[in-house]
Amino acid sequence: MSLSTQQGDEDDQYILVAKMDNAKNMSNILKAIHFKEMATVFASSNGFKVTVEDAKCVQANAFLQAGIFQEFILREESATFKIDLTVLLECLNIFGTSNIPGVTTALKMCYAGYGCPLILWLEEGGVLTDCTIKTLEPDEVLDFNFSSANVINKIIMKSECLKEAFAELDMTSEVLQILMSPDKPHLRLSTFGNAGSTHADYPKDSDMVESFQCTQTQSNRYKLTLLKPSQKALALSNKISIRTDFRGFLSLQYMIRTDDGQVCFVEYYCSPDEELDDDDEDR
Repeated sequence: MSLSTQQGDEDDQYILVAKMDNAKNMSNILKAIHFKEMATVFASSNGFKVTVEDAKCVQANAFLQAGIFQEFILREESATFKIDLTVLLECLNIFGTSNIPGVTTALKMCYAGYGCPLILWLEEGGVLTDCTIKTLEPDEVLDFNFSSANVINKIIMKSECLKEAFAELDMTSEVLQILMSPDKPHLRLSTFGNAGSTHADYPKDSDMVESFQCTQTQSNRYKLTLLKPSQKALALSNKISIRTDFRGFLSLQYMIRTDDGQVCFVEYYCSPDEELDDDDEDR
């Protein structure tokens, strides 16, 4: 029995049914936020938002729009549960991570509601298997209160330049300082490690910068230990949006294209490490 016909008559017992031709698309997006074991899943008519947090200072959200699924049915307004992300990823990759052309793992996910497990059916090459993952009471996720109305500076750029920057900056530094300004150097990334200070500058007219909307000079420091997990998303992404609000809170939004051309987003929120005085901002 194939996945396309399996359990079709019993789908009515589930409040959530989602089907995807290639489970790798979901796996790759979730790997980009897999820096903690547990995740909170929020399902709505728009799709899934999967949230991972650490130390109430950083939050990562993976958005899997309903459109990337071949079928997405939600019979209630929303559904929320906590799940072991490590186990979920192991199940999604149960057939391994082979890259044989034309061979993909089909996925069907079902959830019957509060207190019920998440059930996965996966099929590859005619072999069908199922996984049952326990769900838990969801914790209240942190609200960073990051709204577009409060954004001071916003830069959209190609991801490849930030990949190069992270390769060149001194990762022995405890913090990454981000300066965004309507004046030169426009965007500066700085570290302060064992080898001294290192800077990477990006002018607003660079070929790498697609959109530059900076209203005032702002310089904030963020713990590198909190930002390092976002490099997983950076490695997968094509573009990145860097935003800061008036409090210095940072939003890094990564645009990731799946194997079949669909677009998904991963967003990281991070609180500033410390307030800089005027002398620091002028450097």
